[in-house]
Amino acid sequence: MALPTSPALLKDKQIASPTHAIELPTSKPILFMNPNAQTRYFPLNQSTFAVRSNKALLSIGKAFKFGASDIGFEGQSRSYGRGKSLGGLVVKAAATAEKPRKNYPGEAKGFVEEMRFVAMRLHTRDVAKEGKKEPDAQPIGKWEPTIEGYLKFLVDSKVVYDTLEDVIQKATYPVYAEFRNTGLERSEKLAKDLEWFRQQGHIIPEPSSPGLSYAKYLQELSEKDPPAFLCHFYNVYFAHTAGGRMIGRKVAENILDGRELEFYKWEEDLTALLNRVREKINKVAEGWSREEKNHCLEETEKSFEYSGKLLRLIIS
Repeated sequence: MALPTSPALLKDKQIASPTHAIELPTSKPILFMNPNAQTRYFPLNQSTFAVRSNKALLSIGKAFKFGASDIGFEGQSRSYGRGKSLGGLVVKAAATAEKPRKNYPGEAKGFVEEMRFVAMRLHTRDVAKEGKKEPDAQPIGKWEPTIEGYLKFLVDSKVVYDTLEDVIQKATYPVYAEFRNTGLERSEKLAKDLEWFRQQGHIIPEPSSPGLSYAKYLQELSEKDPPAFLCHFYNVYFAHTAGGRMIGRKVAENILDGRELEFYKWEEDLTALLNRVREKINKVAEGWSREEKNHCLEETEKSFEYSGKLLRLIIS
C-alpha cells in the first residue's frame, strides 16, 4: 500500500519527506506535540518519520487506519524512529487496527482438534452426530461381510500401512521422524492376521487397485507435501482406532465367531498412545503457516475417498 503524498499532506512541511528529513540537522531533536500540548523530543536519523503537528499525525493515522496509540500521540518512542518503508516515507506503527481474525473451529485446542472437526463433518449422519453427509444407500451397519472380501480389505490395508510406515522410517523430510515408533503401527499386526488366515486354509489374495492406488498416492505425496501427507497419516491411524474398531467387531461377530484380530490390538493403553501422537502433530503444526494448515485440512476429503474404497472391499 503506497503512502499518500498529496500536497495537502505535505503542506507547510507538516510531514517531512525522506529528502527533507535527511537535510534537517541530525544533531538536534525533532519536536513533537501531543494532544495535551506536552512536548516530546526525539532524535532524528535517516529513517525517522518526522511529523510536525497533530493535524499531520491524524492525517497519517487515517491514511493507514492506525489508532491513537499506534501513531504515538503520547510521544512514545516505539511509534517513531526506525521504521518500515512505505512508498516515499518511512513509518513505524506499533500495531495496526485490523480486526482480529476469527479462530478456526477447534483451533484453540490445537491443530489436531481442527483436523478432527473437519473429519467428523465428512462422516455421514448415521455414523457421527457431527456428520454432515447423507447416509449411504447401504450403511455400514447393514453390511454383509464375506471372508473373501474381508481378506481383500486386510491385504490392501497392509499395503497402505506398509507405505505409511516406510515413509516415516526413511524420513525424507525430518518432520516424519517425529512419528517413528508411536505404538500405532499396524503393518506387523496385519502380517500376523494374514498368516493366521493362511493357516486356517484361506487363500490370501494379491493386493488390488484400492490399496495399490492409495499407497502410490501416499508415496508421491510424502515426497513433496508433508502437511498433506500428515493429514492422511492422522486420518488413517486415528480412524482405525475409532470407526475401524467398530467395523472390526461387527465383522468378527458375523464371520469370525467373535475372534479379535491383532489388527485391533495395541500393546499400550490406546488413549495414552493417541494423546502422545496428538501432541506430536500439534507441535509440528505450530511451525506451519495458516495456509499450510488449511492445505492440510483440505486433504481430508481425499483421505476419506481412498479409505472409503478400502472399506468397501469388505462387502465385495
